[in-house]
Order: sequence, then structure tokens, then C-alpha cells
Amino acid sequence: MRRDDNSLSHAEREFVESRAKMLLERADAWGVVPVPIDDLLSAAKLKVAPTSLFDPRAIAAYAVAQGKKAASLVKQAIGKILGILDVHEEVIHIDDSVLETRQRFLKLHETGHFEIPHQRKIFRFFEDSNEELQPSIADKFEREANNFARYAIFNGRAYADRAADLPLAFSSVKKMQRGFKVSLYAGLREYARTHRHVCIAVAVEAPTLCPQNGWSAEIRRVETSLSFEQQFGRPQLPAITKTHPLWPLVPFGKATRPTVFKLTDLNGNQHEFIGEALNTTYNILIFACPMALFKT
Repeated sequence: MRRDDNSLSHAEREFVESRAKMLLERADAWGVVPVPIDDLLSAAKLKVAPTSLFDPRAIAAYAVAQGKKAASLVKQAIGKILGILDVHEEVIHIDDSVLETRQRFLKLHETGHFEIPHQRKIFRFFEDSNEELQPSIADKFEREANNFARYAIFNGRAYADRAADLPLAFSSVKKMQRGFKVSLYAGLREYARTHRHVCIAVAVEAPTLCPQNGWSAEIRRVETSLSFEQQFGRPQLPAITKTHPLWPLVPFGKATRPTVFKLTDLNGNQHEFIGEALNTTYNILIFACPMALFKT
């Protein structure tokens, strides 16, 4: 399973969400769906660089213009980083080769670094010095920015409130993600995380065959509703194997149609669940809920 990308204490999450709400209100975007990203950037007094810094031709020009520190910053970004905040210039650089839904989230993530006061202050200090941010602090800052972006892009509880009015099913996620202009991956995670009913969402890699252990699908992320976690716990396995209850949902093609299986709760009682899955080519997304709650 991939490294945790959003966990914060209750107090930390409340503070981050309050900053995101303040920006939504300054942009007159509270309750607006989909969130008008440009209005939020304008309210934050941030600009998106017109030419992507991730374009090889722009890397050299930016480094020459801004000096050694910029060159070092760019060097760090050549790997898996898809967005950069230049605090002094108040400019966001986004890899414009990724999908639009991903770019929307990245813009809000970088805005989070700018809008969260302690982050902006520390980023200014580190841009002006030769010091490096401790990995543990950098990791926390990323989780804070992820939560800022998540709260903003789903406009507080707007997504969860709409989900409550729709059938408990994967089809509802597909319907809402288009309206909110988010990826299916992000929409499914938020759906499971905030839903009032028992449900679970899992993102896995394509199944692979290991000579020793047979077929398995590596787990990338797991999101559960609070009611699911209270009754069934939170899965901690690194992969779904052929002996796991969720294995029948793992597709070897494009999708798995609604399939019934059983899950055992923390008290040892079995419950009938129904789940389905979709291979998006980026990952396999699985959603499941109790059979009694499932609606088409």
C-alpha cells in the first residue's frame, strides 16, 4: 500500500479546512459546483505560469533567469513532482501534460501551500536560505496541502451531501465526478470517505502472477466510511490475493459487474456484500457495500 497521503489530526484537519473555506468565500465560490479554479487562484493572488516549467525548453530558460536556487528547484521537479509553488513570485507551475482533472487538483494543492500561513512563512525562509526542509515536515505539509485541495475541490460537504441523495452505488460516483470535474479516482475516494453508510473503496494495481504466491493485485489506496471502519476495521494488507474476499471483484478485463461476496466483521459475523470494479488504465477502482443497502 502506498504511503499515507492525507491523514491529519482532527485539529490539524479543521484548521486546514478552515483556510480552504476562507478562500472559497473570498472567491464567492462557496457552494459553486464545479469549483471555479481561476476564481480561487485570483482570490489567493496567485498566477499559473503561462508556459509549463515542466517543458524541457522552459527548464533551462527559467533556471538562467532565476539563478541557482531555481535550477535546484527545477531539478527536484523533474522526477515525480507535477506542481511547484514559487512563493516569492507568487506563481504556480503545473505539468500541463497530465489530465485536466489532475491539473485542477494540483493547482489547489499548490494554492494550499500558499494559503496555509505556517507553510507560506517556512517556504519563504527555505527559498531564501541553503537549508532543507526535514522529510517529516515536508511530508506533513504535503498532507495538509492535499486536504486543502480536497476540501476546496469538493466544496466542503457539497459532494457528500449530493451523494446522500443518490443510490449507494459506483454509478453515483461516476455521475458526480463529471459534475465536480474531478477524476474518478478522487471522486470514489471522497465518496467512500464521507458516506454515512457502510462502504469501502480500494484502488489496486493490475493483477500480476508471482511464481511463489500466485495471482495478486497490489493495493494502492483504501478508503472506508466511518461506519465501515467501526464495524469491519480498516484493511491493512499490501495486496488482494486469491484468498481475499475482494478477489472476485478484481477484473482481468475492463470491468467487473456487480458481484456478491461475504465479509466478516470484527465480531466474527459474516455479511453479504456486493461490489464492482473498473479498470481505468491508470488503476483498478473497486467499490463495495452491504447487499441490503445496494441500489442501482
